[in-house]
Amino acid sequence: MTATGGPEVPAAGSADAPADEAMDVSPDAPHTPAAPDAPAAPGAPEADGQWHRMHPVTPVVKGWKIIAVLLAIYVQQTGDNLFAGRDLPGGTELLVSAGILVAGVVVAAVYSALAWRMTRYQVGPDAVHLHSGVLNRTQRQAQLDRLQAVDVVQPLLARLLGLTELKLEVAGGAGSDVKLAYLPEAEAQRLRNTLLARAAGVRYAEGEDAPEAPETSVLEVPVDRLVGSLLLSGTTVALVVAVVVVVVVGVVLDTPGVLLGFAPALLGFVGATWSRFNRGFSFRVATSADGVRLRHGLLESRAQTVPPGRVQAVRLSQPLLWRPVDWWRVEVNVAGYATGAEQGGSDQNVLLPVGPRRDAITVLSLVLPDLGTPDDPWEVVAAGLEGATGDEDPRGFVGAPRRSRWLDLVGWRRNGFRVTDRALLCRRGRLWRQLDVVPHERTQSLAIRQGPLQRRLDVAAVLAHSTPGPVSPGVHHLDAGVAGRLLDEQAERARSARAAAPPERWMQQRSEP
Repeated sequence: MTATGGPEVPAAGSADAPADEAMDVSPDAPHTPAAPDAPAAPGAPEADGQWHRMHPVTPVVKGWKIIAVLLAIYVQQTGDNLFAGRDLPGGTELLVSAGILVAGVVVAAVYSALAWRMTRYQVGPDAVHLHSGVLNRTQRQAQLDRLQAVDVVQPLLARLLGLTELKLEVAGGAGSDVKLAYLPEAEAQRLRNTLLARAAGVRYAEGEDAPEAPETSVLEVPVDRLVGSLLLSGTTVALVVAVVVVVVVGVVLDTPGVLLGFAPALLGFVGATWSRFNRGFSFRVATSADGVRLRHGLLESRAQTVPPGRVQAVRLSQPLLWRPVDWWRVEVNVAGYATGAEQGGSDQNVLLPVGPRRDAITVLSLVLPDLGTPDDPWEVVAAGLEGATGDEDPRGFVGAPRRSRWLDLVGWRRNGFRVTDRALLCRRGRLWRQLDVVPHERTQSLAIRQGPLQRRLDVAAVLAHSTPGPVSPGVHHLDAGVAGRLLDEQAERARSARAAAPPERWMQQRSEP
C-alpha cells in the first residue's frame, strides 16, 4: 500500500551536509615516512600544484564511442532490410554510407583531440582541480577532506594500451565525482596513493611519492558461484517461463513471428546478465591501511578503495532461490556513490556480489568491526538474517504486532529492529530477506509514515534516511507507540554519536601499534 507522508525529524544533520568533517591530522611540518619501495618514474605528476594533461592516446580511447554510435544508427536504419534480404543497398548507397562513416571518424578524431587539448588537472594541497570542455567549459574540484572513495577503472581498450581512469568520489551525491581519464597505469597508482594519504592528513616531503599501503587478502568469489547466483536469480526463472510460453504459443498458433517479437527482450536479458557477470568476475576483497579494497571485472577491471568510516549503511540480502545454499549479497551506501540506476547499472555499491553467510558477516565486520552489543555480535546478526517472530524476539529484536498481518500477510513476522550501542539494525522480508545496519552517527534524518490503513490498525513505519544508494533502512508496521519512541530515541542517539565521533584519521590510527 502507499502510505501518506508524516513528520520528518532531523537527527544527525541533513543529507545535504557533508557526511564527514575535515580530517587534518598532519603536523605543521611535512611528515617524512620511509621511502617507497620503487622510485617515482620520470615525468610522473606529483601533488606539486602544476597543471598536467592526460595521456596523448586518450582521444583514441574515447573517440571510438562516437564511431560505435554511428554504426549503431546505420544498423538500426537498415538492419530489418538486411535480415529480410530485400531492398539491399546498391553501390552508390554503399559509397555514400562509407563516406558518412569516414567523415564521422574524422569529426570524432578532431573533436577528441580538441577535448584532450582543453582538458587538464591540478593536484593542490587540499583539492584536485579539473578543467575540461570544448564548447562548454567546465571547472570541477574534489576537496580531499570530503574524499569518499578512489576507483581505478580500466576499460578493455584502455587496459590494452596500459592506461587507467582515476575516479574520485566525494560527498555530494550523484554527479559529484571527478574523473581523470586516461593516465598511465603506474602514474595513476602513484597519484591514487598520494590523494589517499592527503585525504587522511598524512603529508610527505616535497618530491617524495606516497608508498602504496600493503594489503591483506580477505576473500574471493569463485566463478562457479557467480554463475550459480545468476542462474538462481528470479530474472532467469522468469525468462525461462516466458521462453516456454512464447514457444508454446508460437507452435500452437503456428506464428513464428511471436518468437521474433520476443527477441529484443531476450537480448536485453542477455545483456543485463552478461553485465553482472562481467562486473562480478574475479571479485576480490582485501584490507589495507587506506581502506577496504575491492577488485573485480572481466573486460572492464575496477579497483575500488573505500576508506574506513565512509560507509553510511550496509544491507545483507538473500533472494528466495539462494536460501537452500545460504548465499547472501552485501551492498553499501557511500556518500558520493549514486545508485546503480543513476550510474547505468554499476555495481560500485557492492561489497560482496554473492557469498555464504560467513563471507557476508566477514565483509560486514570490515566496515563495522564493533557492533556495540554485549551479546555475541554474530548471533545478533544471525537473528537479523533469519529471525521471524512477532512482537518480541528473545534475541533482542522488537517486531511488528500481530494485527499488522492484514498489511503484510507473508512477511509481517520478519519486520523488526534492534538497537545496539553502535548501530540500528532493521530486518524485513520473508521471500527476499534483508537486514540493514546503520551506524548511529551516519543517520541523516528520521521520519514516521502512516497511511490510512496503518492509522486504523494503530501501526506506523519508521524510516532512517541515508545517503543515496541501494540501502533504504526502515522498519514497517510497528506499533504506533513503539514507532514514536524509536524515532525520538534514535534521533538522540544519532546526535550524541556524531558529537562524540573523533576525527577520522584512518591511516594514522591503523599505523599505530
